[in-house]
Amino acid sequence: MTVPLLVYTGRRGAINRTTWNTKAWKPALAEVGVIPPLPERQPGVKPSRVWEPSREHGFHVLRHTYASVMLEAGESIVSLAKWLGHSDPAFTLRTYTHFMPQAGARGLSAIEAWFTDSAESP
Repeated sequence: MTVPLLVYTGRRGAINRTTWNTKAWKPALAEVGVIPPLPERQPGVKPSRVWEPSREHGFHVLRHTYASVMLEAGESIVSLAKWLGHSDPAFTLRTYTHFMPQAGARGLSAIEAWFTDSAESP
C-alpha cells in the first residue's frame, strides 16, 4: 500500500527521523514545557544538542493518539488496522486502546439516563 506522507521535506521527500526530532519535535516539546529546554550556551563551551530522552512524548505518540481517537469515535477496528498497516485487528485493539479519553462515556450516559428516568417514574 502506498500512502502520501503526513510530514515531508520541502522537496516532498521523507524526513530523517533524527533531524525531525532534534530540529522540530524536541524544540516544540521544550517550548511548551513538556521536556526541559537545552542548557543555555556558555561562552567558549561547545553547546550541547542532546535532548532529554522522552519516549513517552516521542513523535510516535501521535500515532497512538490518532488510533485511540478513531476508536473512540466509533471507527471500525478492522478499518483502523488496515490504515495503520496491521494484519491483525486484535493487535491494533491491544496496542491502541490504552488511551481513549472518553472511553465509557456513552455507556455511563445511558445508565445515568436510565436511572434518572426510573427515579422520575411513579
